[in-house]
Amino acid sequence: MQFIRDIYASKRALRQPVISFEFFPPRTDEGDSALLEKHIPALLQAKPDFCSVTYGAGGGTRDKTLMIVDRIQRQHDLTALAHLTCVNHTREQVGELLGRIRSLGCKNILALRGDPPDGGEFRPTPGGFEFSSQLVKFIREAGDFSVGVAGFPEGHMACKEGKHADWRHLQEKVEAGADFVLTQLFFDNADYFEFRDYVAGKLGVNVPLVPGIIPILSATQITKFTRLCGARIPPSLRTQLDRLGQDDPAATGFGIEYATRQCAELLRAGVPGLHFYTLNKSHSTVQVVKNLGLA
Repeated sequence: MQFIRDIYASKRALRQPVISFEFFPPRTDEGDSALLEKHIPALLQAKPDFCSVTYGAGGGTRDKTLMIVDRIQRQHDLTALAHLTCVNHTREQVGELLGRIRSLGCKNILALRGDPPDGGEFRPTPGGFEFSSQLVKFIREAGDFSVGVAGFPEGHMACKEGKHADWRHLQEKVEAGADFVLTQLFFDNADYFEFRDYVAGKLGVNVPLVPGIIPILSATQITKFTRLCGARIPPSLRTQLDRLGQDDPAATGFGIEYATRQCAELLRAGVPGLHFYTLNKSHSTVQVVKNLGLA
C-alpha cells in the first residue's frame, strides 16, 4: 500500500487529479454486505486512487472502520485511509489503535477532532487530546504514517471566531505534520477558491487542498445532511431542490449533473484531486467520474 502523500506527489508530476472515495461503516450486517460486495466493487469501476473510511461519533464504529479498511486493502489491493478522532480516547488508547492500524498494513490516517456521540459540545478526554493538531503531532511522532486532516471552506460550524480563525487552525494542523487536506463538502466553488487563496496564498500552506464533493441523491436527505455538517446550500440550488421536492430519481439525476459541472470547474482551476462523499452508494459517483473522463 502507498502513502497518500506519495500518491498526490506522483499524480501532481503527471498533472493528473487524485480521485478518492469515502464510505461510512454501516449499522447492520446487511449494510456491511451491500457495501463490501456491491457498492465498493461498483465504485472500483472508476479506478480511485484511494478510499477513506469514517469513524463514528465517539469512536462507536472503530472495529467496523478497521474491518472495512482491511477488506479494501486485502480484497481490492487499494490504498485505504482510516479516520481517527480525539473523542473518548486517551493518548495511550490512540497509541494502541495506531498499533492495530499498522498491523493491518494501513499507512494512512485522517486525524480529526471528532464529534461527541451525544451531539453536544466537545470536551477533551482526560489524558487525551484537545485539538486535532495535537493528534496529528502524536501520529507523526509514532512514525510510518501519512496524515491527512479536514478543512472547511465555509469555516467549521463550531468555530465561533469565524472562518479565518478556523483556517488558521488548519495551518496549525499542517505545521504539526499533516500531509494533505480533505475539505468538507460544499456546493459553491467560490467558497473553495476563497479558502484556497487564503490558506495557500496568505498563510503559505503548501500541502494539497482537496475539495470534497457530494452528488445529491435526495432533496430531503441533503437538506438534513447539510444542517448536521454546517454546509450551505446556495439560494439557486435551494430553488432547484424545492422544485424537485420528493422526486428522488429526478434529484439523483440533477445531483449528477450539478456535481459534474462543479467538478469540471474545479479541475479547470487546477485542484490536486477530488474527494467524493459516496454515502455508500455507487451509481452517482461513478457517473460523475465517467462524465469527467476520469474513469
